[in-house]
Amino acid sequence: MHVHGYLWTGEKAAFDKESIRRPPPSLAPTVTSPDEVQQRYREAVADWRTTDVPPIETALWLLKPPKMVQGTWGEPKEAAQWLGDRLTEYAPRFASGHDQDTTRLAVLTASAAERLAQGGDVSLGFYLRGTLFLSVALVTCSPNCPDPELSCPLPPG
Repeated sequence: MHVHGYLWTGEKAAFDKESIRRPPPSLAPTVTSPDEVQQRYREAVADWRTTDVPPIETALWLLKPPKMVQGTWGEPKEAAQWLGDRLTEYAPRFASGHDQDTTRLAVLTASAAERLAQGGDVSLGFYLRGTLFLSVALVTCSPNCPDPELSCPLPPG
């Protein structure tokens, strides 16, 4: 098992659009469906795979293009350290003083290491000043325990 890290910052309004965060339904429209329905489905499939907006389920990051992987680690503590570094980096921009608390950030980092060691995924989100949102995720891979059918986005090696 290894862990991939993902980071996204963007407009909270984009994060709130569930339609771009959910994968398209597995059943495609039939050939008898209206052309506009078939076109919307094709666009949803293409858009969902390429948008860097975080998916609604953390494990689904593994279906995104490999270029979205911010880092890969063989040990949960290494992945959690990356998470802690990102939280420290962004903390001055957090909208809430509570979220900026260094003790709280250390607890989140330690908790992430524990969860990853048990095969779980980690997903955290923070409001940033203005209308921005930060999403940071760590996803276990090969296999992903919450969804073992998902394959790794990166080639072995």
